[in-house]
Amino acid sequence: MSSITSPAAGRRRPAATLALLAFAQLIISLDYNIVYVALPGIGSGLGFSAQDLQWVVSAYAVAFGGFLLLGGRASDLFGPRRLFAAGLGLYAVSSLLGGLAGSAAVLVGARALQGVGGALLFPATLTLVSTCFAEGRERNRAFAVWGTAGGSGMILGSLLGGVLTDVFGWEAVFFVNVPLAGAAALLAFKLIAPDGPRTGGRSMDVAGAVTSTIGVTAVVFALVQGPESGWLSPVVLTAALAGAVLLAAFLTVERRSTDPLMPLRLFTNRNLSVGTVVTFLYMGTFGTLMYFLTVYFQGVHGYDALTTGLAFLVPMAAIAVGSQGAGRLATRFGIRPVLVAALAVGGLGTVTVALSMATDASYAALIPGLLVLGIGQGAGYTLMFGAAALGVAPADQGIASGVASTSQQVGGAVGLALLVAVANASLDGLGGGTLRAATNDGLRTAMLIAAAGIAATALVALGLGKRRTTRVAERRVETGDRAVTHV
Repeated sequence: MSSITSPAAGRRRPAATLALLAFAQLIISLDYNIVYVALPGIGSGLGFSAQDLQWVVSAYAVAFGGFLLLGGRASDLFGPRRLFAAGLGLYAVSSLLGGLAGSAAVLVGARALQGVGGALLFPATLTLVSTCFAEGRERNRAFAVWGTAGGSGMILGSLLGGVLTDVFGWEAVFFVNVPLAGAAALLAFKLIAPDGPRTGGRSMDVAGAVTSTIGVTAVVFALVQGPESGWLSPVVLTAALAGAVLLAAFLTVERRSTDPLMPLRLFTNRNLSVGTVVTFLYMGTFGTLMYFLTVYFQGVHGYDALTTGLAFLVPMAAIAVGSQGAGRLATRFGIRPVLVAALAVGGLGTVTVALSMATDASYAALIPGLLVLGIGQGAGYTLMFGAAALGVAPADQGIASGVASTSQQVGGAVGLALLVAVANASLDGLGGGTLRAATNDGLRTAMLIAAAGIAATALVALGLGKRRTTRVAERRVETGDRAVTHV
C-alpha cells in the first residue's frame, strides 16, 4: 500500500502546511456556492432553459457525490499528496473550461469535471489533516482552522460571486479558480511531505469502484432531479432503482473482496459509524439553511446579489468564532460533549432566526439568531469530520474520509429536496404580497423542521465513544496496531 504521511512528516512547515490545506478547503467551499448568484447571467448568456439551468449546480453535486468513495480509496492507495495536487489541477483545468464555455453543454460538462476534482481533493485534504497533525490538541487546532475555512468559504462564495458577476460578468466566477487552484497545486509539492512508495501489492478494487461510483451517482442524480421532474417521473424512478441495485451489488462485492474499496470492517468502529450518520443529518439540516436564507433575503425582501452576500458577513464571522472555539474546547473536554453542545446551540439559533423572519422584519432583527446559529454551525462542522476519523488506522483514513464526505453530499441533497418541498407547498397560484407572505411562512416552517432535525442530530452524536475509550483507540492506531480498538 502507499505509505501515508505521518504526523511527523508535516512538521517541517506545519503552519504553512495547515494554511495550504485550509486554503484548499476554502476553494472547495467557494466553488460550491459562487455560481448561485451568477445563474441568471449564465442562463441568459448561454441559452439555458429554465428547467436545465439547475444543472449548472447539479452537475457538480452529482459528480462530487458519486466519485467520493473512489477518491477516498485512491488517496489511500496512491498517496494523499498526489491526489491533493491532482484534484487541484483538475479544478484549475475545469474552471478554465467553464469560463471559456460557449454553450450550455460545455459548461455543464465543466461543472461535472469540477465535481470529480472535488471528489479527489476533499478526502485527500481530510486525510492530510488527520495524518499530518498528531492526535489531541494539535489535530483539534488543525481541524478548527480547516473548518473555519470551509464554513466561511460557503458564505464568502456568495459575496464574491455577487461582486465578480456585477463587475466582470458570470465568466469571472470560473476564471477566479484557475490561479487559486493552480497555485495551490504547485505549493503542495513544496509544503506537503512526499507520499511513500507503494508497497504490499494492494490494487484498486475495480468492481467495487465501478458499482459504487455509478450507484452513488445515480442516487444523487435522483435526489437532485426529483424536485424538478417529480419523484414519480420515469427518469427519477429509473435512476433511484438503478442506484439501489448497484449499491447492493457494491456491498456484495466488498464482502467477497480480499482488498475491498471500502472495507466493511471500518463500520465496526463506532466513531466512524456514528460520525457518518451525524454528517448526513448535519448537512440535511444545517447544510440547507443558506439556501433558505438566500430565498428569504432575495424573495421576501428583494435584496440584490451583492446585498445578499453582505448579509452573510454576520454569520460568516460567527462561524469563524465557533470553529476556532470548538478546537480548543474539544482538546479540553473531548469531541463528543462539545459536538453535542454545538448542535444544541446551532439548533437554538435556527429556531431564533426562524421566529424572527417576517415580511416587515429588519435585518437587525435576525442578527442575534444568526450569531448563535453561526457559532453552533461552525463548531459542528469542525468537529463532525474529526469525530468520524477517530480510531481509524492511517492506511484507511482516505476511504474513511470518503465515506464521511459521501454522506455529507447525499445528506445535503436529501435534506434540501425534502425541506424545499415543505417551503414551497403552498405557493402555487399566488402573486404579489400574498406570495411574499406565503414564501416567508414556508421558509419559517422549513427552518423549524430543520431545527428539529438538528436536535435529532445531537441525540445521535451522543453515541460517539467517550473520551477515555477514544484515547485508547487513538493510542493503538498511533503505535501501529492494526487490530484497532472499536469504540
